[in-house]
Amino acid sequence: MPKQVVVIGALDTKGEDFAFIKERIEERGFKAIVVDVGVMGEPPFKPDVDADAVAKAGGESLSSLRAKGDKGNAMVVMTRGAAEIAKNLYAEGHLDAIFGMGGSAGTAIISAAMRALPLGVPKVLVSTVASGDTKPYVGTKDIVMIPSIVDVAGVNVISAEIYSRAVGAIVGMLETDIPKVESKPLIAASMFGNTTQLINQCRDIMERADFEVMVFHATGTGGMTMEDLIENGYFVGALDLTTTELADELCGGVMSAGPKRLTAAGLKGIPQVVAPGCLDMVNFWAVDTVPEKYKSRKLYPWNPNVTLMRTTPEENTKLGQIMAQRLNQSKGPTAVFFPLKGLSQLDSPGGEFWWPEADMALLETLKQNLRKDIPLIEVDANINDPEFAKAATDKMLEFLAK
Repeated sequence: MPKQVVVIGALDTKGEDFAFIKERIEERGFKAIVVDVGVMGEPPFKPDVDADAVAKAGGESLSSLRAKGDKGNAMVVMTRGAAEIAKNLYAEGHLDAIFGMGGSAGTAIISAAMRALPLGVPKVLVSTVASGDTKPYVGTKDIVMIPSIVDVAGVNVISAEIYSRAVGAIVGMLETDIPKVESKPLIAASMFGNTTQLINQCRDIMERADFEVMVFHATGTGGMTMEDLIENGYFVGALDLTTTELADELCGGVMSAGPKRLTAAGLKGIPQVVAPGCLDMVNFWAVDTVPEKYKSRKLYPWNPNVTLMRTTPEENTKLGQIMAQRLNQSKGPTAVFFPLKGLSQLDSPGGEFWWPEADMALLETLKQNLRKDIPLIEVDANINDPEFAKAATDKMLEFLAK
């Protein structure tokens, strides 16, 4: 059986474009399965999955959506339905790759379907918004977005080339063999510039113990991706030693990983060793982007594009409460390590962010709020010192040996 490419989009307004795409896919020897997410009009050709089936998968009929005439509600229903259809087609073995094309509304619906699929499934999305901020569409998944250049509104000399090259991309992905790579049990680790020394030491120790460490840069997307992959069962343990994204979530920094940060390992029940790495800082872009209310705070230009703000005792008290609340949900082995000589490279004796009172506010809050069976281990070292890396990895290896 030829491999199957699910082609998804609104046929009522872009039928000519999708007929062109379907033909290009099938002339390459693949089967195109067309899913229609258009609401208001009739498609110019019969799709394999019609818009009513998508609407019903989202919890409402197409006739109901049309009768209401509420575009916002229709978007919600069709987005939910598209994701369900994609998951079902994949589970039933009818989806080897997915291809979509649309404007801003279509991109929102199509990308939701793509995000519902596992990593490794080829995903190509031709979009009018591909040259802007694509984070809301890509999320933590391996979606390739290609700018449409012109509006997705008919086949012309420009769009024909864009569409054909995009089909070539999805075909190339399907025809590419994935080599077998030696696999060892995987450990997730969070890292930031200010904890690079720590994580490099931890990685060396864990790899000598025959584990492979996958490092995630704690820049918001990195933390979200780590949480997503933990939730999907990729890892046997988590060295979550750089939880700085919690500070951005609290203070409105630019690298928040959202409210699910520091939850997946606990809910999954895998061993986790946690530290408040870089909770002494909040991230903003260039110094002139720092909100007015923070202008008088302790700021440090990490580079021309990133400005760090030192957290206060009050903020660290709140961060301790957030950490404890999330870790207290843990179903598996959990330990928290606290470096008494600073939470980052900058937060070390004599450093730009050295503020023991702020760090102690965090420590005391953790002592008061952490579940009693979760050990809180104080280490008389900076977080980047070798003794801290050894203590954290010793505990992880102890958990994994049980």
